[in-house]
Amino acid sequence: MKQWMMAGMLLAVAQGAAWADTYPARPVKLIVGYAPGGPVDTAARIYADYLGRVLKQPVVVDNRAGASGAIAADLTAKAPPDGYTLYFVASPTMTMTPLIQRSVNFNPTKDFSYIGLISDYTNVLLINKDFPAKDVGELVDYARKHPEGVSFGSAGVGASNHLSAELLAQMGGVKMLHVPYKGNSPAMADVIGGKVTFMFDITGTAIGHIQGGKVRALAVTSKTRNPALPNVPTMIESGMKNYDITGWYALVGPPKLPAEVTDKLVKAQKTVGDDPAFRQRMTQGGYDLEITGPKPLADRIQRELKLWGGVVKTANIQVD
Repeated sequence: MKQWMMAGMLLAVAQGAAWADTYPARPVKLIVGYAPGGPVDTAARIYADYLGRVLKQPVVVDNRAGASGAIAADLTAKAPPDGYTLYFVASPTMTMTPLIQRSVNFNPTKDFSYIGLISDYTNVLLINKDFPAKDVGELVDYARKHPEGVSFGSAGVGASNHLSAELLAQMGGVKMLHVPYKGNSPAMADVIGGKVTFMFDITGTAIGHIQGGKVRALAVTSKTRNPALPNVPTMIESGMKNYDITGWYALVGPPKLPAEVTDKLVKAQKTVGDDPAFRQRMTQGGYDLEITGPKPLADRIQRELKLWGGVVKTANIQVD
């Protein structure tokens, strides 16, 4: 009996290895949790193009927008673990949404196979061009002296730029009025028009507004200055000690993805990251390449869940 069991196990291993050798044998679906045309979708389509070249199969973007990426995450978590459904995930979905939305049905630390980080992105604090504060310190001082005089826009309750501003307010020990919008674009319009004081936005989409003189950039959220905005100081340089926040994109799959498939995708992702043309396209979009394997992604998710958990609890943010 033991010999038959051992033979069966060896056969299963051999079949799994043979299956992994042929992967992928058909197009791969890359789920994106946001609508077409936005920054996440744009980066995902660049990535899908180059990943498809490496895998020698089309990688087809499938937009499943809604609930700050939670709909796409739930679909991924329930997909067959065969490597043909992958998720190009933005960090807020894994490190903010589960803390804020009661309706979330996935666990970011248990319900996915991690493949690795792809890129970092920096946010920049943008302020109405006529507002009197000339730097972050003056903005905080103004809020302290005028408790109802500073407001900030966001892409919605629990969005990354919402929590970024809440973190600023908590570090500064001041109150600021949150004005949620249905996306970054209407929030930006009201910052430009002076209806709200400031907002955080992704560097790549903010540069045009900054260069056009429509808003002023006070600081970037990363530890070091962003190459696309070399004259804009960091939040740390502006007096916000330890304010080091960068968003990221990563590749994950359903739980229990075979190790052979995960290894193949990790190697494929590294090959994509080493491609000068891919690097150039991502850099031009304001992204910093951060190609890793599964463990750095897992560690980063754990760290950021702890950080944002504290912010969410202090600000008492939760939605259905």
